[in-house]
Amino acid sequence: MSDRFEGKVVVVTGGTSGIGLAAAQAFAAEGAAVFVTGRRQAELDKAVKAIGHGAVGVRADMSSLEDIDRLYDAVQQRHAQIDVLFANAGGGSMLPLGAITEAQYEDTFGRNVKGVVFTVQKALPLLRDGAAVILTGSTAGATGTAAFSLYSASKAAVRNLARSWTLDLKDRGIRVNVISPGPVRTPGLVELAGPDAAQQQGLLDGMASQVPLGRVGDPAEIARAVTFLASDDASFIAGTELFADGGMAQV
Repeated sequence: MSDRFEGKVVVVTGGTSGIGLAAAQAFAAEGAAVFVTGRRQAELDKAVKAIGHGAVGVRADMSSLEDIDRLYDAVQQRHAQIDVLFANAGGGSMLPLGAITEAQYEDTFGRNVKGVVFTVQKALPLLRDGAAVILTGSTAGATGTAAFSLYSASKAAVRNLARSWTLDLKDRGIRVNVISPGPVRTPGLVELAGPDAAQQQGLLDGMASQVPLGRVGDPAEIARAVTFLASDDASFIAGTELFADGGMAQV
């Protein structure tokens, strides 16, 4: 592995599984001091062990402003600044129009929009000038998806946050970009089909049939795109949305 992030401090929210965990592992393997968050302590402890390299886990629900403050307090106790922030925490559930509930709305927008807004805003005093911020979007933010309108709308909001924040932060040289995965074999995706393994595989197979490359992605593939956006290799990339979707939303 290279040492692109040697001496860098990287914060990954929602880092206990899937894309967040894969990204945290990739950053740590390239020399970064990594902080990850998760809502459940057992999963957080397991992730910290899997990441290794002295990674630090902070139990936090990123839709809670108090938890966000606790995360940055933990960082500040060890480091003076943050070099990379991967605001990855989020999620959603499927309900068609007509069945949407207020609870689903609050959960989806709380995690995917409110959480992202305040994760980034509260990081500003710690982010160094020239830092990289990556937000997790989705192909769902650019396409229609049956029974997934709230999630899709929340990810469309994330896309515009990156555009506007690029302008807000231009004087500090902070690059804000969005990584938008297509279907990726993660716990969060397969759980949308419920606990039945056959239904989960059916969901993955159905999604794979919509991808020009003929398969769903692997979290490590998305992690490589994330580390690219965070690295100096992407020094002239700002305000963009990088699709890592096997062509699903592109053709």
